[in-house]
Amino acid sequence: MDLSGIFVPLVTPFAADGSADLAALHDLAASVLDAGAAGLVALGTTGEPATLTAAEREDVVAVCAKFGVPLLVGVGGSSTAACAEAVRDLPAGTAAMVVVPPYVRPGDAGVLAHFGAVVFASPVPVVVYHVPYRTGQALTTETLLELAAIPNVAGMKLADGPVSGDTVAFLGAAPRSFAVLGGDDAVISPVLALGAHGGGLASAHVATASFVALFEAWRDGDVDRARALGHRLAALAAALFAEPNPAVIKAVLHAQGRIRTPAVRLPLLPASPGALAAVARFRDVTGPLSS
Repeated sequence: MDLSGIFVPLVTPFAADGSADLAALHDLAASVLDAGAAGLVALGTTGEPATLTAAEREDVVAVCAKFGVPLLVGVGGSSTAACAEAVRDLPAGTAAMVVVPPYVRPGDAGVLAHFGAVVFASPVPVVVYHVPYRTGQALTTETLLELAAIPNVAGMKLADGPVSGDTVAFLGAAPRSFAVLGGDDAVISPVLALGAHGGGLASAHVATASFVALFEAWRDGDVDRARALGHRLAALAAALFAEPNPAVIKAVLHAQGRIRTPAVRLPLLPASPGALAAVARFRDVTGPLSS
């Protein structure tokens, strides 16, 4: 599976009656792929998977798998046994995006043992999702490189916050065959500049072509274009994440007429009018906020 380019971790649209709107999900996936996205992420954090029923999660994956593009499916939790069971059920042709065990903070050795067991059980490639501000578990550069060396671990979504010396060290030492996707939207430009293979970016819902252009500019060495576009998209990402994700993104997609409601499920709350208005100044990269 080619894990380069821009992957969009799709929201789960909801209909007026609160059910998952699979038709809107299909159309949304088609639209980001038409705009140049290289692949999709189903059941990532942006898709509110913890609020979906088991049947809804299966339906979301089935819709996304129909497109025949690289598809990462979010899997994870604090139980290694449950995670190993979940990856066994993933359809062929997908990859499991497995989050570092949240909340329990098992330590670096426990994280390595967790992924060893999950990979052993998995019939599909595994992509590590390292997002310490959600999991509560930071990892050393040495541990990240040990994860990269596990057979059938194909890559990592790296969402460890601001670019640091550890980020630079990891991207410099990781094997080139190990795909690193930047996962912090506001700093994707410097992460691409440091050699990441692409990004898994919720903000790319509303400015897909612009994020694809950013990836292509760094890939092709067009530094001036990449810098200017990266600054603009970082500001857009900050506006889209001003309130808990994916509330603002859903509000924008609804304003654009791309999903039927901006609804999120509790414990999330809908975006405020001010948060939506703040995104309007980025119409040069998002298009107008009206259908």
